[in-house]
Amino acid sequence: MNTLSQWLIALAYIVGGIIIAKAAYFIFKKISKGLINSSETKLDDVLVDTLEKPVIFAIAIFGFYIGMQQLNMTSNIALLVSNTDKVLIVICITWFAARLLNAMVERYMEPAIEISESKSKKQLLPIITKVITVIVWMIGVIIAFDLIGYNLAGLIAGLGIGGLAFALAAKDYLQNIFGGISVFTDKPFRIDDRIKIDGFDGKVEDIGIRSSRIRTLSGSLVTIPNSKFISNSVENVALEPTRKIMLRLGLTYSTSPEKMKESMTILKEIVTDNQDILTDEPVVFFENYADFSLVLLFIYYIRKEADIPLAQNKINLDILERFEKAKLDFAFPTQTIYNLKK
Repeated sequence: MNTLSQWLIALAYIVGGIIIAKAAYFIFKKISKGLINSSETKLDDVLVDTLEKPVIFAIAIFGFYIGMQQLNMTSNIALLVSNTDKVLIVICITWFAARLLNAMVERYMEPAIEISESKSKKQLLPIITKVITVIVWMIGVIIAFDLIGYNLAGLIAGLGIGGLAFALAAKDYLQNIFGGISVFTDKPFRIDDRIKIDGFDGKVEDIGIRSSRIRTLSGSLVTIPNSKFISNSVENVALEPTRKIMLRLGLTYSTSPEKMKESMTILKEIVTDNQDILTDEPVVFFENYADFSLVLLFIYYIRKEADIPLAQNKINLDILERFEKAKLDFAFPTQTIYNLKK
C-alpha cells in the first residue's frame, strides 16, 4: 500500500516534469532563435527545429518515470509502467527521427524544386515526406513491440479473424500506395490539371501516398483513393489540344434549299470571324430530316488557350443574331391535325 505522502510525491514529480517541460519549451524557443540567427549552416537550423518538441516530450516522460518510482507497485503494475515508459521513449525518438528526416528533405530539396518548373518534381516532395513518415513510424512500432516482449508478426498471425481483417485492410492500403506510385511514374495527370474520374470533374490539388484530392467545378473537395486511378479510366481535360463542340440546329420545313445553303455559309463565316476557333477544321452539313425540323450539324473546335465558356457564348450569340437577320427560323415541335369528318 502507498501512503498519501508517497502519492503526493509521485504526483509532484509528474506535474513538476510537465511544468519543467513547459518552461524548457519557452527557454528553448528563446535560445533557438539566437542559435538560428548566428549560425551560417542550414544543418544547425534543422536540428534546432526538430529537437524542440521531442526534447520537451522527453522531459515530461522522465518526470513520469521518476514519479512512478516513488510508489510501491506490484510486479504486474511495475511491468506495465516499465513498458509504458519504453513505448513513450520509442515514440519520442521516432517522432524526432521523422521530423528530422522530413526537415532535411524540405530544407535541402525544396529550394531546388522551387527553382525547377517541373510539376512532377513539385508533386514528388510531399510523396517523399509521407513515405519517410510512414516508414519511420512503422519501424518505431516494430521496435516498441519488440521492447515490451511482443513478436509483431506472431501476434498478427495469431489474431485469427482479426488477422485476416488486418491483412485485408493492409491489402487496400497497399493498393492505394501502388496507385500513388503509378500516378507519379505514369503521370496521367499532375497537380493543377483538370481531370474526370469516377463521375467527378475538377482540378487536382494534392497527390498523396494513399489518396489524392480534387477540387470539383462546384467548389467541393473530393478525396479519391489512389487505387481508383488503376481500376478506372482517367480523362485529363487539361491535356486536350482543343475542345470539340458539336451543335445541332433545327430549321423549319418551310426553309428553302437556297436558305439552307445560306445557313451553312453563315456558320462557316462565324468560325472564320472568331479568333478563338480553329478555322481549318469546322464541319457544317445538312444532316437529317427530323420529325419537326431540317437538321444542320455544326462541329467546331475551340483553341486550348481560349476561355471555353466565353467562346461558346460568343458563337451561340453570333448564330442567333445572324440567323435572325437572314430570316432563318428555328423549328420547334409542332403538330398538324386534320379533320376528316365531313
